[in-house]
Amino acid sequence: MRDASFSTGSGSAHLNETHDPALRSFVVSANRADAGFPIQNLPLAVFRSGHQGGDFRVGAGIGDLVLDIGEMGASLAAECGPAVQACRGASMKALMELGPVHWARLRLGLSRLLREGSPCRREAEQHLHPIADAEFLLPLKIGNFSDYLASMHHISKVIRVKRPDHPELPQSFVWSPIAYHSRVSTVRASGYSFARPRGQAGRFENDRPLTDPTRMLDYEVELGIYVGTSNAQGDQLDVDAADAAIFGYSALNDWTARDMQGWESQPLGPFLSKSFTTTVSPWVVTAEALAPYRVAMSRPDGQPAAPACLDSDGNRARGMLDVRMEVLLLTEQLAAAGEGPVSLGVSRLTDAYWTPGQMVAHHTLNGCILETGDLIGTGTISGPGDDACGCMFELTRGGRQPFHLPNGEERAFVQDGDTVIVRAHCQKAGWPRLGFGDAVATVLPARPQA
Repeated sequence: MRDASFSTGSGSAHLNETHDPALRSFVVSANRADAGFPIQNLPLAVFRSGHQGGDFRVGAGIGDLVLDIGEMGASLAAECGPAVQACRGASMKALMELGPVHWARLRLGLSRLLREGSPCRREAEQHLHPIADAEFLLPLKIGNFSDYLASMHHISKVIRVKRPDHPELPQSFVWSPIAYHSRVSTVRASGYSFARPRGQAGRFENDRPLTDPTRMLDYEVELGIYVGTSNAQGDQLDVDAADAAIFGYSALNDWTARDMQGWESQPLGPFLSKSFTTTVSPWVVTAEALAPYRVAMSRPDGQPAAPACLDSDGNRARGMLDVRMEVLLLTEQLAAAGEGPVSLGVSRLTDAYWTPGQMVAHHTLNGCILETGDLIGTGTISGPGDDACGCMFELTRGGRQPFHLPNGEERAFVQDGDTVIVRAHCQKAGWPRLGFGDAVATVLPARPQA
């Protein structure tokens, strides 16, 4: 077992022995080069064994297995006791409420427990379960959900489709993140199906608006941010405090009915076009696990520095998380032929205009309360090129240029029977690949109108 002598080099204040890229686990699948859940990751999820049943509890992913943390109280260090106790319920909220010190203690304890040479290996192996056989819930009962527009490339591409003669960005976007409050009741954990939503989209018959199924169903590739610690009403968090309040991150797909969105967003904003469902991975990658994957952030040429309320030396030094987001499409025809999903593009969070810390800080600027377990979406993550489109609206130029799949099918927007997969990972030379799990959902035909 390696000890705490790991040297982090420059920027070592944010790294510790749990990040050591040389660490290996006694779980063999965690040591593969393509493993999403190596010992340096240890993402958390609320699960139960599909074979054994029983209650849902908080577990840690390691390779292709998940560890029941609550069963390991005697084998984890004494200082992990409160965190282990918090993991015995079907929610991460109790763990989040303990605060960053306990989050770090639990991560360190799990890392030492699951390393090669662990004296507790035999006991731990009794409480490891195959991920493929497990059932998962949302990480916790989410209280609030806000969705941002953090990508300049996304908004630029959309504006060029909608207003090619006037492609200017909204002035507000340059100076502050743009967001709206969404609906938590339809946020669902990966692996479900939903009916195509109905609503008004500006189509009329006999001078009456139709309330019919959306014809422009779209996905949005995003990263979900879970708030770990709350603030009091009127307590404005600066960027550094806001970043420290983040517990972890998940892959997220904020489904959108584009035709309904265009109709109802004049002049107030999205409502039914967004509230029918949002898909998240059940796995939460902790903020601490991602410390090695931050990169310096810079604004595009000609863009001003962030205003003082959203800026700090620490935010500039920490930079942006280098998370790579991918969206894949599996059609019914592809599945019937035994084919796998088709990748529609890869984008990177480093291309976003605002950092997660800036988004959380902005949320509290007016004194708004953020509560433990609140979910914040980054908004669609897109890059500058055509191969980095974070939604189908960008990819098909608003549906005007459908794309062709290898089997000859074409898509302008998501069709019934399609399964959309959003996944994310971090990777850089000399460091392991960290995965976020998949956010998967399948579209069913619209239900008959009531």
